Amino acid sequence: MGDRLILTADDENIKAILATQFGSYGKGPQFRKEWKDFLGLSIFTTDGEMWHDARQLLRPQFIKDRVSDLQIFETHVQVLIPLLAGPANGAKVRADDLFFRYTLDAATDFLLGGSVNSLHQPNSDFAEAFTTVQHVQGLIARAGPLQGLVPKKKFHAGLKVLNTFIDKYIDQALALSPEELEKRTKSDEGYTFLHAIASYTRNRAVLRDQIVAVLLAGRDTTAVTLSWLFYELSKNPKVVAKLRQEISTHVGLSTDKTPSYSDLKNMRYLQHTLNEILRLYPVVPYNVRVALEDTTLPHGGGPDGSEPIAVLKDTPVGYSTLVMQRRPDVYPTASTEFPHYLEFVPERWDTWQPKHWQYVPFNGGPRICIGQQFALTEMAYTVVRILQRFERIEERGDG
Repeated sequence: MGDRLILTADDENIKAILATQFGSYGKGPQFRKEWKDFLGLSIFTTDGEMWHDARQLLRPQFIKDRVSDLQIFETHVQVLIPLLAGPANGAKVRADDLFFRYTLDAATDFLLGGSVNSLHQPNSDFAEAFTTVQHVQGLIARAGPLQGLVPKKKFHAGLKVLNTFIDKYIDQALALSPEELEKRTKSDEGYTFLHAIASYTRNRAVLRDQIVAVLLAGRDTTAVTLSWLFYELSKNPKVVAKLRQEISTHVGLSTDKTPSYSDLKNMRYLQHTLNEILRLYPVVPYNVRVALEDTTLPHGGGPDGSEPIAVLKDTPVGYSTLVMQRRPDVYPTASTEFPHYLEFVPERWDTWQPKHWQYVPFNGGPRICIGQQFALTEMAYTVVRILQRFERIEERGDG
């Protein structure tokens, strides 16, 4: 309870933690212990050689050929859109809940080749178990030395549901010989992310841990960003109109016209809109690393905090990309050319580019989000398909 904790929103400190002093900071053994039941020894819990091996295992699965296959998104967005339209009586819908179910369905389909179909079944065992496990895991992480007091009965029951579901697909993948797995390619029917990594390892624990880790990131990253984006679009009808105009130019507004990967990348205003929402609402607003050795940070020492500061081994260092990306001193003074930094204005990206370490919505350095392009592609595709169907976005509040 009395341990030292360093908090920072300084871009030079964040750069040091994530890149220039990468070897001095990591997840640490305590994080691994707290998250092991849920995420095992996955890319999100390990350091050093074990982390490097996990990264090398997963990286090939996020190359352009994999993330540019848009059919999975199309399958599930066709279920999402009628639900966003709401019931015939005009009752409100919770778009954020629908986005979380949509991204869970797409992620399980991409990873395993079988969706949990939570859009069709809001109370599916898997979706409820996943939410429960995440909730309790958050309590465990925040409880620190009091985590033994956190009730874990529902947590372990939820883990059993998750593991049973995933084990079924691991069994199917491992039923194929290494030679059969190696011969399979992306173009083969039924080829999945799991098949790809099973061709490199037959260790069930490794397969399970990496799948759960990527599933966690694959659901939350996109769902949270889409929720914030459509909240801002509900307050900015001019942005909606400009997006629809760009969609009309590049793809067409008819719902039978689907965008290609190159269409998404060529829609400049769409890309600027995603940049802007990630500037105001970065994917992981707060994160923690632990000093793996006695080390330093560039700023925080001296009378005014501008000098280096010592960081002893095992000291947790929390950094906030949300606070850093909302610091007034990292932006030009508000003017007719540059709107106030707290306003949602995608047009600012027409003429302005942030300094690299002052805009890191997906983190940076060697641990930069491995699924960044997958998430951005899913977001862009989803926005286009929704705005082809709807002319305006409304936020009705709680009334």
